[in-house]
Amino acid sequence: MKLAGGMARLGTESAFDILARAEALKAKGRDIINLGIGQPDFPTPPNIVEAAQKALADGHHGYTPANGILPLREAVAEDIAKYRKATISPDHVLIQPGGKPTMFFAVLMFGEPGVEIMYPNPGFPIYESVINFTGAKAVPIGLHESTGFSFNADEVLAQITDRTRLIIINSPANPTGGIVSEAELDKFVAGLDKWPDVAVLSDEIYSRMLYDGYAHKTMLDYESIRDRLILLDGWSKTYAMTGWRLGYSVWPEELIGHATRLAINDHSCVSAATQWAGIEALKGPQDAADAMVKAFDERRGIIVDELNALEGFNCVTPLGAFYAFPNIAETGRTSQQLQDLMLDEAGVATVSGTSFGSFGEGYVRFSYANSAENIREAMSRIRAVL
Repeated sequence: MKLAGGMARLGTESAFDILARAEALKAKGRDIINLGIGQPDFPTPPNIVEAAQKALADGHHGYTPANGILPLREAVAEDIAKYRKATISPDHVLIQPGGKPTMFFAVLMFGEPGVEIMYPNPGFPIYESVINFTGAKAVPIGLHESTGFSFNADEVLAQITDRTRLIIINSPANPTGGIVSEAELDKFVAGLDKWPDVAVLSDEIYSRMLYDGYAHKTMLDYESIRDRLILLDGWSKTYAMTGWRLGYSVWPEELIGHATRLAINDHSCVSAATQWAGIEALKGPQDAADAMVKAFDERRGIIVDELNALEGFNCVTPLGAFYAFPNIAETGRTSQQLQDLMLDEAGVATVSGTSFGSFGEGYVRFSYANSAENIREAMSRIRAVL
């Protein structure tokens, strides 16, 4: 069969490949510690599960509006007002099955041969994958260890050309755990005044996971770009709801209709019961979400200390999310070689830095969304193998 050319340009998310390899080794009797997948090791809080069960019992079994049920969109607007201190209309909210559809929709709107889309590198692999799929040129925004994996606004602005249509920003970031400082965001947004036709996708899925007293700086704060800003967030990370497939996006007036039409063509709507669970997550007790972040913070200290004690490893302290991204260049191995060695010989699943872009060579991503006991055991195994 002759496939469309775009299929050859479509990449993947290597964390799922590593998960499959780890599960295959487990099936053969190997004891594998998974520090690869970006998934909280906590269960979804009981009140959220009960809300979904009640929704099913109450008969919420049918289609919903493509953009999501109004009570959930209103709850999203209220949550944004509470945690981001920004006012949005529920009419600009689109409920989606996870965060990836927002990336896909945004890139599909702007990506085509002859245009450029900028994305963080190292960064979430789906950004570059979908850009390439559309035939647009993927222009990397280099994130460097020397700045804690923030970006340099002057460097970003210097890369914008007449062909630039969309710029993707992710803070707090996957895979680095870095955050973009308010000063750099201020400078970046000010520089966008010269480029009024360039849209921005702000991936803020880890907005509730910050440490050391840092507060989240949302791109919604910048009124000058609100008419071309797309916000991505969801329930997967904050509420340990990865398998529920529930996310949301906020679109400007000019784009929300296009995004809704893409949703209708793509998935019709999100599961009704899941949406009612999403309301409970946002409006119910936040104790479980706060406790998760506290646990991640404790594990962050453990894994950074343990990684820096490994020969050839150097790890800056991440300020957000639940990932550590140590420099492993001094081990004398490539990122891929070290990833495979740790899985095959130490029984520890991690993800090569090159899975997140070419600028990830010399690094490996560790997820500390696992128990402190398992993190310490994993480091002990890696130390023995090295």
